[in-house]
This record gives sequence, structure tokens and C-alpha cells, in this order.
Amino acid sequence: MSRGTRGMPRAQRETRILDAAVEEFGRSAYAGATVLSIASAADVSKPLVLQYFGSKEDLFIACVTRAGTNLSARIDAVLAAGEPTLTLAADTLAAIFIALENRPHDWTILHDRTVDRGSAAHLAARVQRNVISAQAGRGVLALMAAAPGPVEVDDAAVLSEIWIGIVTSMVQWWLRHPDQTATQMTDRSYRIIQTVTRLAAASNASRTRTP
Repeated sequence: MSRGTRGMPRAQRETRILDAAVEEFGRSAYAGATVLSIASAADVSKPLVLQYFGSKEDLFIACVTRAGTNLSARIDAVLAAGEPTLTLAADTLAAIFIALENRPHDWTILHDRTVDRGSAAHLAARVQRNVISAQAGRGVLALMAAAPGPVEVDDAAVLSEIWIGIVTSMVQWWLRHPDQTATQMTDRSYRIIQTVTRLAAASNASRTRTP
């Protein structure tokens, strides 16, 4: 504890530590982050961080669990309420950006490749990624089922991976442009999807006219 957090309720102090940890893990990756730097950013002592969370690995697990739970809950709400159209994809992106507005590195830590494979931290992140990947699969299958033509399971799997890549690319762009708000990123995602839709329609029309 430090003078800056003296008198602060434990739950609030824990949230402060988690927020600082997400930033540190996001900027330095798991391999480069240290408990000392996280404690300093949270304005608490290193022993207090270890008292609350046990270890760097346990702290990372707490971060990825919170991140995944927050994201998947918002995505589930969109999938439950949305119609299987491209608007569903845009609405999902909007939900993700809102979830990440205060902690954009939540997405980064879920995909941290510096975590030792087979470790508890690696497993915890994979569990959360699998939940979000399954949600992506549900959304993709719904869109493909609503479109004319047969649905190939492998095509859906590939498209789900492409979708995760799109989200990752947009989040990485957002991190390089921190002046952008979640609303601006949402508007951008709608424009991009509308552009892709127009290009696809134009391509289909061109093929139809070809003798």
C-alpha cells in the first residue's frame, strides 16, 4: 500500500492493480512485464500486489479472465438480439470497441504469444480465446445460413479465423491511434463493412453480366 491508495477499499485497489497490469502486459507482453513495474503504475507496493494476487502468473490469469468475461458477455448480447445480416458483424465490432474503450489492451493480452505454452497463464488465455472464437463461429454460421447456397463447415471455420484477424487488426490500429474513441472506431467499422458489401455486390453484378 502507498499513501496514494491508503484508505481505499480493497476491491477498488484490486481493480486499480488489474488495470495497471493490463497496461503493462499489453505494452511489454507477459515476458517483459514485472510485478514491480505494475505495482509502481498502480501506486502500491510490490508485496501488496503479491499479497492480493499471489504471483505474476496469477495476476495475468486474473487479467485475462476479466477481459474475456467482459468481451464475451457483450458479444453474447449482440448475438442473441441481432439478425443474421452484415449489420450483426458491425454491431459485434461496436460491442467489442465499447468493451475495450477503457482497456484496449484487454484484447492484446488474450493473444499474448510470450506466455509459456502449457503454463496456467497460457491455458487461462486459451480458454477465453476459445469462448470468443466459438462466438465468432456462431455468428459466421448464422450469416452463412441466411445467405443463398450451401454452407461448408470448413468455410465457416476459415471465415471465423479471418474475423478474429480483422478484430485484432482493428484493435492494433486503435492502439496506434489512441485519440480515437470507441464511437469513432464503431463508425469506422460500419463504413468498412458497407464498403466491402458494395464491392461484393458490384463483383456479383459484373459476373452476372459476363456472357
